Amino acid sequence: MTNMLKLEPNALTSPCYVEDLAFGTTGDLEPLKGIIGQERAVEALEFGLSIKKKGYNVFIAGLSGTGRNSYSNSITEKFAEEMPIPNDWVYVFNFKNTDSPKALSMEAGTGLHFKKNIEGMITQLKREIPTAFSGTEYETKKNDIIKEFHQKNQEIVNELNETSKKFGFVFKESEQGLVTVPLKDGRPMTQEEYNTLTIEDMENLRESSNNLSMETLGIFNKLRDLEEQLTNTIKKLDEKIAYDIINYHINKLIQRYGHRKEIITYINDLEKDIIENVDAFKTTDDKKDMEQLLMMPMKSNEQFLNRYKVNLFIDNSGLKYAPIVNETNPTFANLLGTIEYKNEMGILKTDFMEIKPGSLHRANGGFLIIQAKEILTQPYAWETLKRALKTEEINIESLNKQMGYVVTSSLKPEAIPLDIKVIIIGDAYIYHSLYSLDEDFKKFFKIMADFDVEMIKNKENILKMAKFIAAHCNEVGLKEFDKTAVARIIEYSSRLADHQGKLSSRFNQIVEILYEADTWAQQEGVTFVTKQHVEKAIQQKIHRNSKYEEKLNEMFKEGTLLIDVEGEKVGQINGLAVMGTGEYSFGKPSRITVSTYRGKPGIINIEREVKKSGSLHDKGVLILSGYLGCKYAQEKPLSLSVSVSFEQNYSIIDGDSASSTELYAILSSIAEVPIKQSIAVTGSVNQKGEIQPIGGVNEKIEGFYDVCKLKELTGEQGVIIPKQNIKNLMLKEEVINAVRDNKFHIYAVGHVEEGIEVLTGIPAGTKNEKGEYAPGTINYLITEKLKYISDKEEE
Repeated sequence: MTNMLKLEPNALTSPCYVEDLAFGTTGDLEPLKGIIGQERAVEALEFGLSIKKKGYNVFIAGLSGTGRNSYSNSITEKFAEEMPIPNDWVYVFNFKNTDSPKALSMEAGTGLHFKKNIEGMITQLKREIPTAFSGTEYETKKNDIIKEFHQKNQEIVNELNETSKKFGFVFKESEQGLVTVPLKDGRPMTQEEYNTLTIEDMENLRESSNNLSMETLGIFNKLRDLEEQLTNTIKKLDEKIAYDIINYHINKLIQRYGHRKEIITYINDLEKDIIENVDAFKTTDDKKDMEQLLMMPMKSNEQFLNRYKVNLFIDNSGLKYAPIVNETNPTFANLLGTIEYKNEMGILKTDFMEIKPGSLHRANGGFLIIQAKEILTQPYAWETLKRALKTEEINIESLNKQMGYVVTSSLKPEAIPLDIKVIIIGDAYIYHSLYSLDEDFKKFFKIMADFDVEMIKNKENILKMAKFIAAHCNEVGLKEFDKTAVARIIEYSSRLADHQGKLSSRFNQIVEILYEADTWAQQEGVTFVTKQHVEKAIQQKIHRNSKYEEKLNEMFKEGTLLIDVEGEKVGQINGLAVMGTGEYSFGKPSRITVSTYRGKPGIINIEREVKKSGSLHDKGVLILSGYLGCKYAQEKPLSLSVSVSFEQNYSIIDGDSASSTELYAILSSIAEVPIKQSIAVTGSVNQKGEIQPIGGVNEKIEGFYDVCKLKELTGEQGVIIPKQNIKNLMLKEEVINAVRDNKFHIYAVGHVEEGIEVLTGIPAGTKNEKGEYAPGTINYLITEKLKYISDKEEE
C-alpha cells in the first residue's frame, strides 16, 4: 500500500513544453493589449463605467501587482476617448454678492479666450477712459457745470450775507466751509475787538447768531442741494462718457458669448459696475481734483480694478478627450480645491482670484482614480468625497477656521455641478470593511471589480502571457525572450500560483524576473534572453533573500537544532512549517514529541500552556481529542493524558497544518510503535481522521529535502502530504530529480490510517465481524493499551 501512495516524478510539477510554443522569440509576437485572466473584473469594471446612473462608481478590489492600477487607467482611457471634452470653468467677481464669486461654464477652450477678452477690455478701458476724461470736450462740459455751480453757489452765499447783515453778521470762506463773523460799524469784527466784548454783548451776539441760524436754515439746504446736484450732474456726465466708450466693447462681448445666459448676465453686470465706478479708471491728477472739489477720498485704483479680472479655474483646451485624473495624494484640499490666502500685516486675506481647483474639478466630466488606503488616511477627505457624490456638486470650503487661523476675508464660491465616475482601488478587506461599517459606501460604490491573483493555465493564457512579455520588452526596451525563457517563466508563474493548473496574476513579480533576466543577458552580451538567464534571475532572487533559511540549515547541520532524519522513535515525528521574511518564504522542519500516560483525560498542548499557541493551532489540538474519542472511546472512556510539544520552538505557533503530524505521534506513543524519522509530515485532520489540504506545500517539501541533503540523503527520506495538495506541487528540479533517482519520496494520503502505515510500516487495521482489530495492527495495539490503562483505573 505504501508504494501506491508514493507519487511519480511527473506528478510533482507542471512543465511548459518548449515544443508547444509556436514562436521563436517574443519578437515574433504581437504585444498584448488588455489584461490576462481577469474576465470577471473586466466585465464588472466596463459595466460600472458604462452605466450613467447616480451611485454607480467602482471599487476595484485585488492584491497589488494584479494589474488593477494599469488596467483601470487603460480602460478609463478607452471610455474617455468616446466621451465629449467637458466645459471650461471660470470664477468671476459677483457684483451683487461680493463674498460669493460666480462660476461660469463655457465650451472647452473658450475660458482662456473669455479671460483674454474681459481683461483685454479692461486694459483698453484703462487707456481710453483717462484719455476721454482728459479731452477738451469733457473738460469744457465739466467746467461749464462747475462754473454754473460756482455762480449759483455765489448767489446763495450773497443771499446768506444779505440775511446775515440784518443780524449783524457776515459769512466768510474757511477750511471748515462757511463761518459767521460778527460785524462792527459795518465791517467784520477783529479778534481784539471780539475779546473786549462784555458778557452782555456776548449774550446779544449769541442770541443774534441763533436767530440767524434759524433764518438761514432753508438757504443752507439750498447750498447742500446744489452740491449734491453738482455731484450727480458730473456723475451723469461721467457715466455718459463712460457708456459711450464701454458700450462698443460690451457689444462685442455679447455677440461672442450671447448664447450663454449666465455669461450675458455677468457682462451686463460688469458694464453697469464699470460705469458706476468709472472714477477708478481716471488718472491720478483727475482724481485729486475731484477729491479737492468734493472733499472726499476716492478708491485705490489697482486694488479696486482686480474685481474685473477672470480666474480661469478649469482650462480644458489641452484635452483630447474626457479627463482622467489619478489623485495620488487625496487630501481635503487636493480633492475639493482651496482658497489661498495672503498675509497682510498679520491678517490673512483673499479674493476670488485665489480660488484653486481640486482633483474633483479637474476630473469633472471624466474619471477620478484614487487609492483607498490613501483617501481613508487623510482627515476629512473621505467624507468630502461622499458629500460631493451625494449633492452632485463641488462646494469649495476652507479649513482655516477649523485649524485656528485668523481670517478676516473669507469667500464662499458658487458650487460647480459634478458629473464624474470615481474609481477607488483597494483590497477585499477594505471593501468589506467599508461595506459593513459605512452606510453611504454601498450607495455610491455599487460596482465591485474583483481582481483575482490567479488564472487558468491553458493554451490561450500561456500565449497571452508570452504576449505580455513581448509588450513589456517593447515598452521598457528589454531584449527579446526566446521560447525556452518564456517556458521557464510560465513554470515560475505556476509556482507563484501554487497550482499546476493555474498561472499567477501578480504580474509585478513576473516583471521583476523579466528585468533581472534581461540584466544577466546584457552582462553576457547575448542577443536573446534564454532559460538560463531566467533561471539565474530566479535563483539570485532566492539567494538575496535566503539568509535566514541558510542560517537555520547551518544550525541543523551543526546539531544546534535537533532533528533526526534516520532511524525510528516512539512518540517523535518531524513536522513541517513555513517561515517567511516578506519577500521570501521557506519550509522549516520541526521535531514534535508526544508523551502519553495515565491521568486526567485530555491533551495537554504545551505551546498553549506557555501562551505560544495561536487559536487555529489550539483548534487543531482539540480536533485530535475528538478523533481519539470517536475512534477509541466508544465503549470505555479514555483515561489517558497526552502531552504534545514542538521542541526548540520559541515563537508563536499557529495554523492547523501540523494536526495530522501531532496525531501520528500520539498514536505512535499509545501503541508504542516507533515512527520513521526519515519521513516528515504536513496536513491537517478532521475528527473523522480525514487528511485536509494545507498551504505552502512546495516550501515545506523543499525545506525538509534541504535538511536531509545536508545530513546526507539515504534513499529513505520523504514527505507525507495531503492528496488534495498534489495539484499544488511545483517543486524545484533538484527535488524532482531526487525523487526520480529514488533518493527522496513524496507520499499523498487521504486518511490518518494511510499515513500511519507509511510512517510505521505496520497496517492500521480494520475491524472484523466481531468488531475487533487484527493482532499486530496499529489500531489493535492502541485499543489493547487503552484497555490496560482503563482496567488499571478501575482497580
